[in-house]
Amino acid sequence: MTVTTSRAMTAGLIAATILTTALSIWLTLGLYGHREADQRRQDILAAARQSALNFTSLDYRHYDRDSANVLAGATGDFKKQFAAQTKQLTDLVDQNKSVSEGQVLEAGIVRSDDNSARVLVVADSKVTNTAVPQGEARTYRLQLDLVHRDGRWLTSNVEFVG
Repeated sequence: MTVTTSRAMTAGLIAATILTTALSIWLTLGLYGHREADQRRQDILAAARQSALNFTSLDYRHYDRDSANVLAGATGDFKKQFAAQTKQLTDLVDQNKSVSEGQVLEAGIVRSDDNSARVLVVADSKVTNTAVPQGEARTYRLQLDLVHRDGRWLTSNVEFVG
């Protein structure tokens, strides 16, 4: 083997090693980014599902706890509006002996980025009260806007949609 051939083989091995290392780094970073995005989506959906469940599961016997659960996952105008209506709602659900047992059926992300998301949620609940003591099934289609604050996804707006 000549010196020229040996140098060519060495240069080829170095180039192959560099190329393999670069490709491995690129694939690893891509996989990490994909996992991170998937985890963010899962976190958004979990927060939206919990928020919708809290919003559709209220019981006059422990409304203070139930409304506190809604507020714990809320922020911004939604939190202010819900908190402002809590006394009124407490009296109303107590007067009517209202119980709503919610269940989230489906949830899907409409849009999201690192700091905000919009999620559509379909939830059912069985509602009993003095007017309907045997219970009545209700279906809700909710649009939840969420924001990422202090490491948590919080609901900033809830709208009933078609």
